[in-house]
Amino acid sequence: MTQETFTFQAEVGKLLNIVARSLYSHKEVFLRELISNGSDACDKLRYAALTDKKMAAIAGETYQIDLTIEKKKKTLTVSDNGIGMSRDDLNELLGTIAKSGTQAFAEQLSGDKDADMSLIGQFGVGFYSAFMVADKVEVRTRRAGEDKSWLWESDGKGTYTIEESDRATCGTDIIMHLSAKEKEFLEPERIRNVVKTYSDHVGVPVNMVNGDDIETLNSASALWVRDKKDITADQYKEFYHHVAHAFDEPWLTMHNSVEGVLSYKSLLFIPTMQPFDLFNPERKANIKLYVNRVFITDDCDELVPSYMRFLRGVIDSEDISLNISREMLQRDPMLAKIRKGVIKRVLGELKKKADKKPEEFATFWASFGPVIKEGLYEDFENRDKILEICRFRTTENDGLSTLADYAERMKDGQDSIYFITGENEESVARSPQLEGFRAKGIEVLLLTDPIDDFWMQSVTEFQEKSFKSVTRAGGDLDSMGKDAKEGGDGADKKDDTPGMDGLVALIKVALGDAVKDVRSSSRLTDSAVCLVADDGDMDMNLERILKQHKQAGFESATPRILELNPKHPLVSKLADAAAESTEANPVIDDAAHMLLDQARILEGESPLDPTAFARRVSQIMEKGLSL
Repeated sequence: MTQETFTFQAEVGKLLNIVARSLYSHKEVFLRELISNGSDACDKLRYAALTDKKMAAIAGETYQIDLTIEKKKKTLTVSDNGIGMSRDDLNELLGTIAKSGTQAFAEQLSGDKDADMSLIGQFGVGFYSAFMVADKVEVRTRRAGEDKSWLWESDGKGTYTIEESDRATCGTDIIMHLSAKEKEFLEPERIRNVVKTYSDHVGVPVNMVNGDDIETLNSASALWVRDKKDITADQYKEFYHHVAHAFDEPWLTMHNSVEGVLSYKSLLFIPTMQPFDLFNPERKANIKLYVNRVFITDDCDELVPSYMRFLRGVIDSEDISLNISREMLQRDPMLAKIRKGVIKRVLGELKKKADKKPEEFATFWASFGPVIKEGLYEDFENRDKILEICRFRTTENDGLSTLADYAERMKDGQDSIYFITGENEESVARSPQLEGFRAKGIEVLLLTDPIDDFWMQSVTEFQEKSFKSVTRAGGDLDSMGKDAKEGGDGADKKDDTPGMDGLVALIKVALGDAVKDVRSSSRLTDSAVCLVADDGDMDMNLERILKQHKQAGFESATPRILELNPKHPLVSKLADAAAESTEANPVIDDAAHMLLDQARILEGESPLDPTAFARRVSQIMEKGLSL
C-alpha cells in the first residue's frame, strides 16, 4: 500500500507551540505521558485476554514498557506490548489534536504556565508533548487481532503520514528523533530519574534498554494495595497525574481498604480544577475498576453516582467475577454495595473538610458545588447528608452559608426559607423582588446554578421550614421583622394611595391577557413594577430554562402577575390621573404597556412588542425634549 498524507484536524502548529510553551519548564513529563498511555494499552489487552479466547492466544504472558536509548541515531523509543492501534485508531487518536475541542482549548489558555498545564492534561493532548523534545515522531503499531501493522509519522508542523509497516506483534513503538537541545534524554541517569519521579507506581515493568543492558526502573506495584504509611505525598500526586491524565494538584486524596463480607480497596482523588468534561451531557464517571489488580473498565456508571463524576482514581475488588460481560457487570449486586460505600466515604470526608477547614472547602464548592447539588435531585437516600455540605450565597451574608446557619438567622414570624433563582449572582441580587425582603432584613438564598430550579422542586423543606420563592405572589412580608429603613412594629398599614384601585383596574383592561393579574405590591421599595408567578404556577426562572431548551409545553410563557409599587412617584402620578377619570385614558394605556415591558426587561426578557416599545420610548423622549 502506498503512503498517504493527511492534515491534522486542528491548527497543529499553533497548538503544538502552545503545548511546548506551557510545558517548557516541565518538559520531562512527556515521558510520563507516553508511559501512562503504554500502561493503559497493556491494561486493555490484559482485560481483553481474560474475556476473549482469541485475544488470550495473542497476548503474551507478561506485559511491559521498554525505553530504548540509541545515542547514534539520537532516538528514544517507548514500546509496549499492549492492545495496539489500527489505521482508524491512528487517525482518530493521533490525527485529531485536542479532540475535546481545539477552539475551547485555545480560548481557555491564560498564559499562566501552571494553570495551562492543567488545561493541557484535561484536553487529552499528552501524546503531543513528545514534540517538545523531538523534531520527528514515528508511531509503529499493530492492533491485537489484526493482520496489518502501521507506521504513523509527523514532524508536528501540520501534516502526518500513514503507511503499512512490518511490526510482527501487537503493541506500539513511539520513536522520538530528539532535537539537538534535548540530548539529556539519551542519558540513562536522566531517564532513570524521570521514571522514578513520575512513573514508579505504574503497574507494569518499565525497562530501560541501553545496548545490551536492561534495567527495570519502577517498582511495578499497584499503589492502592500498598500501606498508606509507605506512600509519600509525592507518590500520591504522581499517581493522580497518571490515573487522571491531569497536571493539577489533587484537592483531596482518599485511600481506603474495606474488609468483610465485601472486600475492596479504593484510591480516589478530588481534583483542584474542574475536568474539561465535567458538564458533558453524558455525565460519565471516571473511575477505573480493577479485579485483583486486573483492569476491567473505566466506563462503569454503576460504580459511582453521576453527581460524583469529578472523582478520579481506582477501585479494586476481589469479589467481582472476571469472566463477565459489561452488561452483567452493571447488574452485579457487589457494585451496588461498593457504590454505597464510596458515597458514604466521600460525603463523610467532604463533611470533615467543610467543618474543619471551611476556606479550603469553599475552593472545592466553587468548582464542584453545582455537580454535588445534582444529588439533591437524584439521590433521595443521601439527600440529608448532601444538604449538610451544601453552601449558599445569600443577601445578608458575604461568605458561604449552610442552611442550618440560615435557619438560625431567620426573623421572628418567618416560617419559610426564601430563595431566588437566576443566571448569575450579580443580576439576581439586583432583582426588584428582593427589595421588600432587604428592607425588613429578611435573608434570601441566591441560587444561580441551573440545577437549583430542579432540586428545589423535590426538596420542599429543611428543619420543618418550607422553601419559598420570592418571585411568587404569596410572599407575605407584613408579619415578618421590622422595616430596616423606616422602623415600625412589624405590620405595614394597608396602602391608601388615592386612585390606586382605579389604576389597577385600568391597567388590567389595557394589558388584557398579557398578564394574569395586576396588584398593588408590598414587596417593592425602589422599583416601580415587577413580575411574579402566581402561587400555583411554575417558578419563572425554571420556566425560562425549559423554554430555552424547547421543552414541550413551554414554547410560550405563562402570563404573570404585574405588581405595582404605590409609593413610587411614577405609579403615584398615574394613580392621580386614574382618580380624575374612570374612563379609558391613552396615557395610562401606553404607561401600562411600558411598565409591563420594563418589568420583562428586569427579568432578562424582551418586550412583548419591541416595535411598539421603541415607538412609546420615542414619544416619551420627544415630549420630554419639548418641555
